[in-house]
Amino acid sequence: MSGADLAVSRAAPEEAPIVANLMQFYIHDFSELWFDRAIEGELEPDGRFSDYPGLDAYWSDPTREAWLFRIKGRPVGFALVNDVAHSRTPVDRAVAEFFIVRKHRRRGVGLAAAHALFGTAWGVWEAAVVRRNVGALAFWRRAAQSYPGVRDVVEEDHDDALWNGAILRFRVG
Repeated sequence: MSGADLAVSRAAPEEAPIVANLMQFYIHDFSELWFDRAIEGELEPDGRFSDYPGLDAYWSDPTREAWLFRIKGRPVGFALVNDVAHSRTPVDRAVAEFFIVRKHRRRGVGLAAAHALFGTAWGVWEAAVVRRNVGALAFWRRAAQSYPGVRDVVEEDHDDALWNGAILRFRVG
């Protein structure tokens, strides 16, 4: 399966449970980066991770968008996109969260999904990557640099109250 088989669509309100379920896998994957934190990445007594704060807003706030990625009708990932910059520079769109299930990684699916997202809105985009997530940083560099029409790619390293890690900003269109 490659990115050519991928369908990317805005998640409808009735699909919110699908995104919430996929979020459990996302938090599981991300939890390995939180080994030195007391609360983040710990399971609740019911065996699930805590709900993602503010997820409901992605179906009620017009500045937030939830996207689902599917192959042959089955969910393989999601993205949460908003306009909240981790840098102090205004952006039009920011990738808040991005996830591809492990089975479909490193086969072009994530790159195709990112490119599909970029195609939904022109303007300045941002992808902030936590310092420990070196694989994600390489992915976002490749995604931005390989998308036709992307220009003005800027990468900054931040270590402040807003963010600890790399921030990529680029213009689409």
